[in-house]
Amino acid sequence: MEKEKNTKKNLLYFPLGTVGRDAVYCLINSYLLTFVLFTRSLTGAQIAAITGIMIAARVFDALNDPIMGNIIERTRSRFGKFKPWLVAGGLSTSVVIYLMFNVRLEGWAFVCFFGAMYFAFSITYTMSDISYWGMIPALGSDADARNQFTSRATLFAGIGATLASILIPLFTAGSGAIGGNTAVAYGRIALIVAILAPLFILFTVLGVREHREPAGAERKREKFSLKQVFRTIARNDQLVWAAVIFLIQQVGNGLVIGGISSTYIYFTFGYDGGLYSLFTTVGMSATAFLMIFYPAISRRMHRKKLMGIMSVIAVCGYVLMLTPLILSGAGMVGFWLMVAGYMLSNFGQYCFYLIMMISIMNTVEYNEYKFGVREEGIIASLRPFITKMASALIVALTSVTYLIFGVTDYTNRISELEQQCAQSLISEEQKLVEISGVIFGAEGQAGVSGGQSAGLLVAMTVLPCALMLISYFLYRKKYRLDEEEYDRICGELEKGVKRK
Repeated sequence: MEKEKNTKKNLLYFPLGTVGRDAVYCLINSYLLTFVLFTRSLTGAQIAAITGIMIAARVFDALNDPIMGNIIERTRSRFGKFKPWLVAGGLSTSVVIYLMFNVRLEGWAFVCFFGAMYFAFSITYTMSDISYWGMIPALGSDADARNQFTSRATLFAGIGATLASILIPLFTAGSGAIGGNTAVAYGRIALIVAILAPLFILFTVLGVREHREPAGAERKREKFSLKQVFRTIARNDQLVWAAVIFLIQQVGNGLVIGGISSTYIYFTFGYDGGLYSLFTTVGMSATAFLMIFYPAISRRMHRKKLMGIMSVIAVCGYVLMLTPLILSGAGMVGFWLMVAGYMLSNFGQYCFYLIMMISIMNTVEYNEYKFGVREEGIIASLRPFITKMASALIVALTSVTYLIFGVTDYTNRISELEQQCAQSLISEEQKLVEISGVIFGAEGQAGVSGGQSAGLLVAMTVLPCALMLISYFLYRKKYRLDEEEYDRICGELEKGVKRK
């Protein structure tokens, strides 16, 4: 009875903790590069430096994740091993994001400050992220309970990310920009997010009770070493395959919201943040169904079969997203068909994400079965590790796409107009008129060409679809911890059996 009561309480308070954290992640992961491009006039060398900083920081962050996971695994305090890092990471992250979006530097001074803040964010957010998701195996090993914790946490993470995805473009681009220009708008939004994120973390810190290892258990562990961290990962073959599959899928899925889609919509349908808000709102709406009903679906359908069905749905969605290219001149009809396509593709991809989250977590028991230790912190660190490696590749692919199709030629001109408006040199109305001329062409200047827009659309549809299919086929062939095998391993562990 007490265990059931505790589980219900955890199911309420644990998911609430991630609402603000994922708004932070959405702000940085989906809008930071857009913020830079549309608020700063940068040379090619400076843009290349910022791209290099983002890639290097995310690779560093990814490599740091297993180390942080090991540190958390060996933390012993009266508050447990997860909560101290959750609090420290949440508070320090808020300070960093406020500074990042409210500085008024330009040129190389901005590039240097950006680099310092971006690396700082990599460290602080890792503390919070790994400690949060690392709690799931400590909240219950029952398959159904773990599905509920995972799906509810992703539901509330989705709420935070979706609200950010809707509100950020709505209030930062076009006529709805807070303060009349993009730079001021991002600064104020960053302040709001920086305040809300730690407040939501308090729900998890104060309301959740996790399973803690008995006193003295730490004496059985090896001393911290990088060798041990990577040995734990490398020897767990199912964890390695899950990581590779997840990385491929996340790269493809992230290309849509990594900056390319917002730029494509601004260049094709107009510089209006409301359009991109509609794209993300409708596109993400169908995932709410999975967030709520995934545990019930997973009880009735095996993960590999479900993944196959969702892959077909996602492929149909990507084909539909190509409508503006296939039906040239379709106007807003093409926009709405593209939005419907994104809803279908995102529905399939999000189910893939849920399945891979659980597949990674299930390797905790597999690790205990084979080697006698759970190593929850280290294994949980693989999810953010993969996400950050994927984001580094997304930044690289996005930047290459921008360079190939000459995107920065237009964003530099738009950012100059944004700065003139911020300095009251031109009115907001004049700014919007001139930005429209930059995009669609005006007397004496050419706008964005059809080929440039088409290239952006192909980059955010065809490539993600191909990567998703590759990851699906690898999952079917290489991941062996299906429902029956996982239940068998848990049964053996309950009997005290360890594989030799």
